[in-house]
Amino acid sequence: METMKGEVVLNIPSEKAWEMYRNNEILSKINPDLLSAAEYIQGDGAPGSLRLFKLGPAIKNYVKESVEKIEKVETGRSVTYEVIGGDLKEMYDPYRVTFSFIPIEGDNNVNKCIAEWKAEFKVSAPATPPPEKAKDAALQFLKSFDNFQLSY
Repeated sequence: METMKGEVVLNIPSEKAWEMYRNNEILSKINPDLLSAAEYIQGDGAPGSLRLFKLGPAIKNYVKESVEKIEKVETGRSVTYEVIGGDLKEMYDPYRVTFSFIPIEGDNNVNKCIAEWKAEFKVSAPATPPPEKAKDAALQFLKSFDNFQLSY
């Protein structure tokens, strides 16, 4: 299995970033060009829940939607999904993603955190490249948290 990882620094506390990520209504408004809708189609966000992500026009030529099963939740810190349906499932099997929000310690960093995206995957279709586009889109989306939280 291969691994890919990326991170961005957000100018918001990790607790607020976590709250934004776990709330479907807020998540759907952060950057609709990248993610137009998020909804739990089974469960409430606990392990075993199913979450549908409908992706926006900026990446529709790559992935339209993804159904993800929540495997693990470390409250206030990270959530791990396995993609069980959608375009990514056809390209990578398995495809597991973890989003983490890590506080930055120190006097001047109280209101900052590191938002991390990590994917573990196995290419299932010949000539399928590693998920660079998924990584770029995820990091761009996470960076959008900064601008959105000003209006939230």
